[in-house]
Amino acid sequence: MSVWNPLRLLNLAGKSLLTDEALAISALEYLPIELFPPLFMEAFCGRRRKTLKALVQAWPFVRLPLGGLMQTPHLGTLQAVLDGLDVLLAQKDHPRRCKLCVLDLRNTGQDFWRMWSVSSVHVSPSSSMAPGAEDRSRTEQPSAPFKVFIELHLKERSMDGFLTYIMRWVEQRKASIHLCCKKLRIISSSMDSITKVLSMVQLDCIQELHVNCTWHLSTLAMFAPLLGQMSNLQRLLISHIHLPDPEEQEEEHVVKITSQFLRLHCLRDLHLQSPFYLEGCLDQMLRYLMTSLDNLEITHCLLTDSDLIHLSQSPNISRLRGLDLSGVTMTYSSSELLPALLEKMASTLQELYLEECGIRDSHLEAILPALSHCIQLTCFNLCGNLLSMAIMEKLLQHTSGLPSLSQELYPVPRESFSSDGILQPGRLAQCQTELLEILKHLRHPRTIWISATPCPHCGDNTFYRPEPIIYGGNTLA
Repeated sequence: MSVWNPLRLLNLAGKSLLTDEALAISALEYLPIELFPPLFMEAFCGRRRKTLKALVQAWPFVRLPLGGLMQTPHLGTLQAVLDGLDVLLAQKDHPRRCKLCVLDLRNTGQDFWRMWSVSSVHVSPSSSMAPGAEDRSRTEQPSAPFKVFIELHLKERSMDGFLTYIMRWVEQRKASIHLCCKKLRIISSSMDSITKVLSMVQLDCIQELHVNCTWHLSTLAMFAPLLGQMSNLQRLLISHIHLPDPEEQEEEHVVKITSQFLRLHCLRDLHLQSPFYLEGCLDQMLRYLMTSLDNLEITHCLLTDSDLIHLSQSPNISRLRGLDLSGVTMTYSSSELLPALLEKMASTLQELYLEECGIRDSHLEAILPALSHCIQLTCFNLCGNLLSMAIMEKLLQHTSGLPSLSQELYPVPRESFSSDGILQPGRLAQCQTELLEILKHLRHPRTIWISATPCPHCGDNTFYRPEPIIYGGNTLA
């Protein structure tokens, strides 16, 4: 070992103590707080189960971020920690120094342990190890249930042994343990297993939910009451719900789903991918929204004129920062609908995705005035639409005054294709040259990207990759 990177005295003390495990355990009551983390790390790496169990019962910090140490979960060390918790929970009065009331099994807390690693500079426990305001409030309420934080990804296959053991342990101690999960991912079709697991979770702790399942709409309706209990949910993503039920039941299911939004008072980001069930009844969901959204994604479905009208009139989208309508087929019977929607959020919109929306020259021309008012816009994606060079020139003129726009993704101009919809490299090169000249004429340094993936004629993916057209260094990449 280099003399320039010696082991700190704390680490040496921890190693020395563990040479006599019985002595280490008996000395815990008198050890300085600074020795607990390095001693715990040494015991964890050495799988000293007796020491781990004793350390948990004397842990002088509010939180034990165990997940930050478990790159590869080891059931034996987890059992030792939980055994120590069992002893702690059975005691009416906790040991004098023990403040533990949160076990964190998520892949977080590395900063806590890094502070005590070999290469770290010593930090005073009074500044960095002191409990935060949230932690202090827990210590003032000793009767509050013990909290266990965990990451949950419910997949098609059964849970691994590590997660199964934890869930069984929590199930047997429901009265004294609150199982908390801030981010929940569901990639499973078994509603029974989902319901069983979530019956042990404090649903009001969940802040982010991803549901990516091939369910019938009726299954989503069955899940909806659980969604409604996630009162602190901030981000919701639902995708791949398909296989609609008979028409006479579909409306009833949609109501069961959308009515749960009444209970989501913290929702900020809503992502709905392929929500076929919202066609013609988007107003139902908007009516139940209780918060102003920051980001809204409704993609790969059909929206009617009435849907767009209700969307543009909803007070909950007036402060949107991100809007994604990619893959949404619109009827476009009224040229005022999309411009009205953009005008609603023009002062706050930062990201706009209109990929593969069937937009043609006349549709784009209608939204250009509203688009030029989106002064906060940073990202704009129009790929997969069929546009001419003439309308793209107008587009570049209208967006040249947007000070924050830095990511511009546009389709290859219509003139780059043959009458059969085949991309012609020679025509494409000519269009690139013309677009560069337009940028030079506007005298505003910028980079735009053009892509023919997917082909706006037939919808098939092509091998043509996006190419940047750069004005600023007078180069064409």
